[in-house]
Amino acid sequence: MLFAQAPSAPAQPDSSAAKFPAASAYANIKLTYQIIDAPKHTYGYDLFADGRLVIHQTSAPALPGNEGFKTKKDAAKVALLVIEKIKNGQMPPTISMDEMKQLNVIK
Repeated sequence: MLFAQAPSAPAQPDSSAAKFPAASAYANIKLTYQIIDAPKHTYGYDLFADGRLVIHQTSAPALPGNEGFKTKKDAAKVALLVIEKIKNGQMPPTISMDEMKQLNVIK
């Protein structure tokens, strides 16, 4: 027995994927952050571009699960690194496990 399958349609762009503005969009913008409460008595941060919320981070990046940072200081360290990455043109400003270790956020 033979089965035939219709050719698959060309892939359509995923309109639900996050779209980041070009890095040059942040060249002359004031970037600030605010430490926020996160689930399970942890912390996260909100990142603002000229007062407009652009990143709402309630979980520690590069780590499994949804837990936030253990201290406000740890959340601030990562928020500042994200701001630095954006200013250097890195979009999206992803954080690696190695960077978390370098910041002494994790061991």
